[in-house]
Amino acid sequence: MLKKIKEAIKSQSPNAPTKLKERMDRASHAYFSSPGQPVWMERTYEEFAKSAYTKNVIAHRAINMIASAAASIPFKLFRQMGDDLHPLNVHPLLSLLQHPNPMQSTKDFMECLYIYKQLSGNAYILSIGLDSETNPSELYCLRPDRVQVLAGQNFIPTGYRYHVDSHYIDYMVNQTTDKCPLLHIKNFHPLNEHYGLSSIEAAAYSIDQHNQASAWNQALLQNGARPSGALVVKNSEGKPTVLGAVERQNLRESIESAFSGADNAGRPLLLEGGLEWQEMSLSPKDMDYIESKNSAAREIALALGVPPQLLGIPGDNTYSNLVEARIALWEGTVLPLVKDTIEHFNRWLPPYFADNLTLSYDTSCVSALAKSVETLWNMLENNNFMTINEKRGKVGLPPITYGDSLIAHKKKA
Repeated sequence: MLKKIKEAIKSQSPNAPTKLKERMDRASHAYFSSPGQPVWMERTYEEFAKSAYTKNVIAHRAINMIASAAASIPFKLFRQMGDDLHPLNVHPLLSLLQHPNPMQSTKDFMECLYIYKQLSGNAYILSIGLDSETNPSELYCLRPDRVQVLAGQNFIPTGYRYHVDSHYIDYMVNQTTDKCPLLHIKNFHPLNEHYGLSSIEAAAYSIDQHNQASAWNQALLQNGARPSGALVVKNSEGKPTVLGAVERQNLRESIESAFSGADNAGRPLLLEGGLEWQEMSLSPKDMDYIESKNSAAREIALALGVPPQLLGIPGDNTYSNLVEARIALWEGTVLPLVKDTIEHFNRWLPPYFADNLTLSYDTSCVSALAKSVETLWNMLENNNFMTINEKRGKVGLPPITYGDSLIAHKKKA
């Protein structure tokens, strides 16, 4: 066999490697997609939404907590004038973000965006205007499972396809201006160039365990909160015997109708005809489901970036108090999510209005960060090796004229 392989290699023409690569390029549809070809998701969004958001209390609360906190941070808009950034309190872009569409407020719109991104790993925002080159007048969040990326050459999308049932509409990227009426915000995915990785996918096994533990507990409650037992059939001599098929079915139906369910909990069982009830106790392994459920809940909170204390999950406390846990939630999960969203907005929205506009966010209203902000202000106030503009940049303020001179700052101090 080895000899045949060597002979086949020698018989190839000098151009064989090039032809082989061309055949591979044509066959590798997963990586070399022709323009306009839809790329499908590996996991279903619907399953994540049902199992995690609608059925699991831990995932539901964690996702809502992150989305609500992130959506509470207000937007700020600056105009670049030379080296300075000047804040704008009134502008059409701010009005658009404050009133994204007739059905949603800013908070509702941003919560929807953040929830979609956590569930799917992708968030899609559609801008509505007269055409793709005019200022957007409305913004809408699209369901991630209804949007497909239209792959182009070099892994750059040529557009997006939004479909409902058998109808669809394509939103294409302008090849000249790179503008598109649809913005795609996604998480990093190590195995997919077109779609983001959902946080729920990383916690899927723990969510299944938590849901199954809840179902087991519910089944136990519906059976009188007691372990099941066994009916032993004996004959007149007290020896085990066997019931016929009809007798067995009648006995099963009688037990299900008269003794099963929460309404019949504690009802005495009347046995006759040689029937005996043998109680079956729970083993220590069976009774360990509570700790298994708490362990799964902690893993769900870990995957979503929420300290377990904030969700009421018992166990080892990573943080000494709730204040530290809230700060960890904001600094480790909420603020990175908001910052990433603002960066995508800056790439997409301001060019429609003007090239010198920059969106930012204001954390001064966040009570959980008040202590950290106070510490930062005191540190900046007491140091003399930073210019005024460097200090202002640390607290999110725009630079001022003559604020870059360290010598002038030291003389003034």
